[in-house]
Amino acid sequence: MHAGQLTVTPETVRALIAEQFPQWRGLPVTGVASHGTVNAIFRIGDHLAARFPLQPGPVDETRRWLESEAEAARELAGATRFPTPEPVALGEPGAGYPLPWSVQTWLPGTVATDEDPGESVAFAHDLADLITDLRAVGTRGRTFSGNGRGGDLRAHDAWMETCFGRSEGLLDVPRLRRMWDAFRSLPREAADVMNHGDLIPGNVLVSAGRLAGILDGGGFGPADPALDLVSAWHLLEAGPREVLRLDLGCDDVEWERGKAWAFAQAMGLVWYYLETNPAMSRMGRRTLDRIMGTASWGPHHGDRIRADGGPADSDEAQPRVMSTPPMTL
Repeated sequence: MHAGQLTVTPETVRALIAEQFPQWRGLPVTGVASHGTVNAIFRIGDHLAARFPLQPGPVDETRRWLESEAEAARELAGATRFPTPEPVALGEPGAGYPLPWSVQTWLPGTVATDEDPGESVAFAHDLADLITDLRAVGTRGRTFSGNGRGGDLRAHDAWMETCFGRSEGLLDVPRLRRMWDAFRSLPREAADVMNHGDLIPGNVLVSAGRLAGILDGGGFGPADPALDLVSAWHLLEAGPREVLRLDLGCDDVEWERGKAWAFAQAMGLVWYYLETNPAMSRMGRRTLDRIMGTASWGPHHGDRIRADGGPADSDEAQPRVMSTPPMTL
């Protein structure tokens, strides 16, 4: 998926475990099929999972990153009633693998990539509960780190320009450029709150149409309150999406900023993973389809734009967006 990507085999994992964690030496090691893009994942016995970064980098920098992820995962584990993996150990380079790696608890379940919850109203209520739980965790004075999504939308202009250039022939780029022009100018007044940071289908566990657990909590931290609203577009169809909005009481601007973060993420997924991770590319396309099928508000409150990025002529032209959502269904 990435230039210079590392290869990790079960044999390497067994050797590392035998050398560094002999107490797990006798446990079976099984590769986990995943559409993830950051780590190779191996199950160790019934209760543990090892995660190996796929992209090469400096050892000390990778270790700091893994330690930061573990700290965030511990904080997330105590923040919500929904299960999340908990950090167990940190491994060191060895057996031909050049980087530190991590071990965490194994969380059973089916990811939303394989069990689509998009039409489930109950799942939408669960998702609202999760986001509410996470927002309730105090930032303790922390603010957005400046890395990735969650700060200033306009800081992503250069990346979006790359995405538009690489998406020629794949997507309706002129239309998408107009949409980004509106999204990037959306105002923000609310202070940072705690966010999971990457609520995509591969990080959400589902059981019988309900939210059963949350994966990849290493990015839990302070960011734009709209960041976790990407889940509305990555995970939900129109009816449950509106349920999520009503449960959270989102105003127009916050809702549109959530849509903008989902848009920025989806634009990169479509072209970058087109050949190397088709499932991620398809996810990006589906998210963009959902976004382009809705009306939006422009950067000035009350300036309506069509799904094609142009001004809307009337309320009848596009699906209704309520400026003040009612508190109950």
